[in-house]
Amino acid sequence: MKIQKKIYQSPIGPLTISVNEKAVTGLQFGDLTGQSCETDNKLLEEVIRQLDEYFAGQRKEFGLPLEPSGTDFQKKVWQNLQKIPYGETRSYGEIAKMSDSPKGFRAVGMANNRNPIAIIIPCHRVIGADGSLTGFGGGMENKEFLLKLEG
Repeated sequence: MKIQKKIYQSPIGPLTISVNEKAVTGLQFGDLTGQSCETDNKLLEEVIRQLDEYFAGQRKEFGLPLEPSGTDFQKKVWQNLQKIPYGETRSYGEIAKMSDSPKGFRAVGMANNRNPIAIIIPCHRVIGADGSLTGFGGGMENKEFLLKLEG
């Protein structure tokens, strides 16, 4: 399936949006294309509209078809991340339990690190058991920004 990409200029810097004909396949920090592919792709337009609303504080849930590429365990973790309500956080251990792997908090951390659809699959909502902000592929300052945005 053909992948189309577009750079989205967000309040936390450029994000690379990737879509195929039917779903979002990626949302990553930075400009990963080297150039923005201008296209009239309706799905790309919808992703941008929903991101605009999210960053304006008007959207709490995304309504987009998603197709992240990963292992079965990673996909299970990413599905559970989407269950974390806007404005709330969960620990790696809590996500491990939700993913039927109660001692798998390190595996959850690795799945979080490999999340191909940042923000929409809200890996920024996962924190340490002690409430501390822990590693984030998009940078700790962006994790902090996103959590503050969500209140």
